[in-house]
Amino acid sequence: MPIISRFLGIIIAMYWDDHSPPHFHAKYDGYEITVDIHTGVVEGRFPKRALRHVLEWHELHQNELIENWELCRKKAAPNSVEPLE
Repeated sequence: MPIISRFLGIIIAMYWDDHSPPHFHAKYDGYEITVDIHTGVVEGRFPKRALRHVLEWHELHQNELIENWELCRKKAAPNSVEPLE
């Protein structure tokens, strides 16, 4: 599971050969969600404040996330993405 970013105790990762649609995983304090890269639709449960941070970060880095999805599909290492400050 390549970790592509860490911020505020949140870990963002993508899996090689993961199922469609393009998405990323976010983990925080025992919670885990997936976020659709194109739509921002969330699956799973997450604390509200942490979820707001993840969705803000997603909005800022959507193009980079799409590029990383393609890299993971090719079994290549994804690029690091700047954390939310």
